[in-house]
Amino acid sequence: MRVSFDKLAYDAAQSLRVSWYFGQKLLAARLSRPLPLPDELRGREMPNRRRILDDLRALLEQDWRNIEAGHYAAPEDWPGNPLAELRRAADFFGDLGAVEARRHGDKRERLMDYVPPGDYPKYYLQKFHFQTDGYLSDASAERYDHQVEVLFGGAAAAMRRQALVPLRQALAGRKRAKLLDAACGTGEFLREVKRNYPRLAVTGLDLSAPYLAVARRRLREWSRVELLEGQAEAMPFGDAEFDVVTCVYLFHELPPRARRAVVAEIARVLKPGGVVIFVDSLQTGDEPDYDVMLEWFPFAFHEPYFRSYLSEDLDRLWSPVFLPGAHMPAYLSKVVSYRRVPPAS
Repeated sequence: MRVSFDKLAYDAAQSLRVSWYFGQKLLAARLSRPLPLPDELRGREMPNRRRILDDLRALLEQDWRNIEAGHYAAPEDWPGNPLAELRRAADFFGDLGAVEARRHGDKRERLMDYVPPGDYPKYYLQKFHFQTDGYLSDASAERYDHQVEVLFGGAAAAMRRQALVPLRQALAGRKRAKLLDAACGTGEFLREVKRNYPRLAVTGLDLSAPYLAVARRRLREWSRVELLEGQAEAMPFGDAEFDVVTCVYLFHELPPRARRAVVAEIARVLKPGGVVIFVDSLQTGDEPDYDVMLEWFPFAFHEPYFRSYLSEDLDRLWSPVFLPGAHMPAYLSKVVSYRRVPPAS
């Protein structure tokens, strides 16, 4: 009876959540001016709304099965504060006009016009997703998670949670393990990690001071948390310092050369036998019915390096230093793990 009640509570909360964010997604689309399809995409079929919602429901069923199997804890109650959710929605729609102006305006408007002091790589100085201030303001940091949930119709948190399945396997038998979350952003994934492993020592690394400020607030109730500002291409850590490295929605925002530099740095800071858990978008061919939508995404949401990511051979990218492990779909994302092989003697 308890399991049945828990499932009903989960279903009710997730249905409300999807209705809230997917409804905003539809309203934002209605308020936005259509963007012309590139010539190479014209005449090719996109998945319809029914298919997308069916696959979203399949993700939530997968999420529940993982919870029921004990792979991770059920998500926190949602909405925690309905008034706060309303304020975030008002802020999202208040910024939508500026986003639309960039989407249809001069391409130069997609670059940062003001950069706060700091050592930022050139590729980072973009207004990704057309969002105001890119990743470099307090307002952007406060708005980001809501934007992402609207983009994915309320599925973003559930997609991230799928990484907790290989994480459980990676931590099995490891005492005093250390985890690094590269490009931790506002700390959403690290919060899920600490909810499930409160005594695990975790480190978050990110380029954005405002996003790290949100992460500090989000993680303040836990000990053994360190958050540092820095580049994933030049990590401020010693060799073989971590047992697990997680990397969530970073690689599609990196140019190819930076991707390879990040892989090399992860190989350096990860212990032999350690595991990297990689979460990112589906790629071309993973789910053929979604290929056109994936090709459309960088045009519609200003992801300048997304197209090169779509064709990136991940197993080749991580080899020969890493061996492939888990590979699982998660709606519009996928979760892949790799194990660090010992250096040749």
